[in-house]
Amino acid sequence: MSSSPALATEDNIHLRRVSAAGLLVTLGIIFGDIGTSPLYVFQTIIGDRPVSELLVYGGVSAVFWTLTLQTTIKYILLTLEADNHGEGGIFSLFSLVKSRGHWLLFPAIIGAGTLLADGIITPPISVSSAIEGLKILYPALNTETIVLIVIVIITMLFTFQQFGTKVVGAAFGPIMLLWFSAIAALGLAQILHYPGVLAALNPMYAIRLLTEYPKGFWLLGAVFLCTTGAEALYSDLGHCGRKNIRTSWIFVKSALVLNYLGQAAWTMGHVGHTLASNQNPFFMIAPKWGIVPLIVLATMATIIASQALISGSYTLISEAVSLRFWPKVRVLFPTDQRGQIYVPSINWLLWFGCVCVQLWFKTSEAMTAAYGFSITVAMLMTSLLLMQYLRGVKHWALPVVGLIMLVFLTVEFSFLIANITKLLNRLGILVFEWGLISMMYVGYRGREIKNSLLSLLPVASTKPTLQELSQDESVSKYASNLVYLTHSKKAGELENEILYSILRKQPKRADRYWFINMSIATDPYSTRYAVEELVSGVAYKINFRLGFRVQPRLNLLFRRVLEQMGERGEIDITSRYDSLARYHMPGDFRFVVLEKVLSYDNDLSLKERIILNGYFFINRFAISDQQLFGLDTSDVALEKVPLTVKPASATHHLQRDEPVQAQDPVPVASVQAELATEKI
Repeated sequence: MSSSPALATEDNIHLRRVSAAGLLVTLGIIFGDIGTSPLYVFQTIIGDRPVSELLVYGGVSAVFWTLTLQTTIKYILLTLEADNHGEGGIFSLFSLVKSRGHWLLFPAIIGAGTLLADGIITPPISVSSAIEGLKILYPALNTETIVLIVIVIITMLFTFQQFGTKVVGAAFGPIMLLWFSAIAALGLAQILHYPGVLAALNPMYAIRLLTEYPKGFWLLGAVFLCTTGAEALYSDLGHCGRKNIRTSWIFVKSALVLNYLGQAAWTMGHVGHTLASNQNPFFMIAPKWGIVPLIVLATMATIIASQALISGSYTLISEAVSLRFWPKVRVLFPTDQRGQIYVPSINWLLWFGCVCVQLWFKTSEAMTAAYGFSITVAMLMTSLLLMQYLRGVKHWALPVVGLIMLVFLTVEFSFLIANITKLLNRLGILVFEWGLISMMYVGYRGREIKNSLLSLLPVASTKPTLQELSQDESVSKYASNLVYLTHSKKAGELENEILYSILRKQPKRADRYWFINMSIATDPYSTRYAVEELVSGVAYKINFRLGFRVQPRLNLLFRRVLEQMGERGEIDITSRYDSLARYHMPGDFRFVVLEKVLSYDNDLSLKERIILNGYFFINRFAISDQQLFGLDTSDVALEKVPLTVKPASATHHLQRDEPVQAQDPVPVASVQAELATEKI
């Protein structure tokens, strides 16, 4: 056996040191979603209720302490510690703790499904909130026009994804720096006019809002919207590094708090009155000459926020495919920038969902009535995984972990209960997200069942046969190098189906046989392999361990291994055909892909039948193995193998009839007469 520490890959070093450039990039990538929340959060809290000091101060106090508890303490200080070799996100966290229990796959897929569902409502609500600012200057502007403008912007955003965001991405940081500076300045100007609003930072106002204000507890559904970007913040850990995120958060949180306080200060000038629908405090704190520039800046900021969420959805699906939660889909790389991927199927699924949400709800106010439930569930799932991380990986004391989780779970369950009232407004989104979750579960369980049926045989028992077949000139050569994909991770063993394909189904003579296994490592970007010689000079097994964010380009990886083996003098890949060997031509390669199909010869329970039928139905829409592994330009043979989970037993005893005795032939005329009688 020979092994190599790793294949050559891109630099794995993330931006860990704090730098001006790193902070600027962080502003552009990380904080778009949470940074545009002031557009609609305070307006939603006030709603059509008469303005009062308790409502205003209590609302701002609840927002401030939510940002402190959920975003600062839970995500910035604790969750960012769950650093999976520089990467974050719910699947990275799952990879760190999955050994602690099989049940942890449920919070992982539920969290991922709810995050993806959030991807169809964040762009419409953010962009709508910005464009609706035009109503302040043009009160006669109708809703249909705003809906059309938003759909055009969203369509352009999703259409542009296929070209990558490398060029415009360079402008994201400066735009978001301008955005946070502007909203902080607008808020500070209002606070100077009404400094008494600073008293709202006292947590007692938040407590009084929940306990004394009529139906105050249910306002938590609106308050929660201020922290909806926190989950995406953790998902983008690998782009910027923990220190840059934590340092830039000081500036971001200060700007957000100043803006919320400024909106509260302006609103206090309307105590006893109800705000008109076009009196969004966010835009009303700006001078009239600054409203149009603020709308333009807000639109750009919401596009950046949407872009970050879309890119995060691509990464999430790419990881789900690698971890076997999602059917195989085409993943493209529009630029040479690390981590920038494009998943066409998800792109247009999200676009369709965004357009449907915009057409159905029409206004940002209506969307806020349906927004937040998914993210609350996602945060709860992250808390469950984080608890396992702190206990099992960091080895924190159980009482400490229990106390921390008690605080977070109490807060998040309170938000969940307050958001339950939104379920009736979001039934379509609920169906969408649970459809995603079901797909992930069926995909994972279906693959588990399929892999549990692997019938492995020791290659040693067929070693002489493989050697003789490789040299048997009475059998036509199938390929110089014959390559199979194997799921076997055990040394010296292969699936029975592979050996059957080589030796019995159609004897396949080759100079060398290669068996390639790909397993997923817990870290994101590792590319390690080991080579096992099964039959001297004839059969080899290559075991790859790829990070869950590494694209399994089999052609490229396999070629690199052969180059390294050739450099070490372990093999000679020159063709063995005399006419080609004379010119040192490399031997040809042919891949055989075994595709399992569900056999009719199965006696399954209802649950097994639903899972397996669902699994094979979903995979009809997946790309093939040759596309997934980059073999679509190679010589690939596809062989179908029936999957028998529980062979059906014969329900009746089979009996053999007695031999039929020979009889005198019947005249043709008699037969024709009988047929004629039957017709009559």
